Amino acid sequence: MSPAFGKCFDPSGAHWGIPTYPWRLAPDGLATRRQLRARGLRPGGQPIVAQLMRANRRAGGERVAYLYRIDRALPVRRMTSRQWGALALAMLARRTCPRCRLDVGYCIPRSRGICGACIATEEQRTT
Repeated sequence: MSPAFGKCFDPSGAHWGIPTYPWRLAPDGLATRRQLRARGLRPGGQPIVAQLMRANRRAGGERVAYLYRIDRALPVRRMTSRQWGALALAMLARRTCPRCRLDVGYCIPRSRGICGACIATEEQRTT
């Protein structure tokens, strides 16, 4: 077992405080938040049972994903009509160009802050 792999294997929880497993080697019956969400579930207030860990070579530390019990997970709450309306207004604001005030049909990139047509006219003016 490599040193990096061994550092991430602590099923008793003696070193990290909670049971720790290497990436992709979690025991059955446990899942991350994303895996729960893919099944239509949420943690539902239950405590973290274990964690997955792998070495992060770029940052020099470890990457961690927390695990929850699947049998204690609750179904995802459905959005209310008001929440759907608020989401629709927020997405409309992201699609509306602040310069030409048109709904361009896609989310405007934050790097430029304006739609493609306004970018093109701006570039034509500068040349």
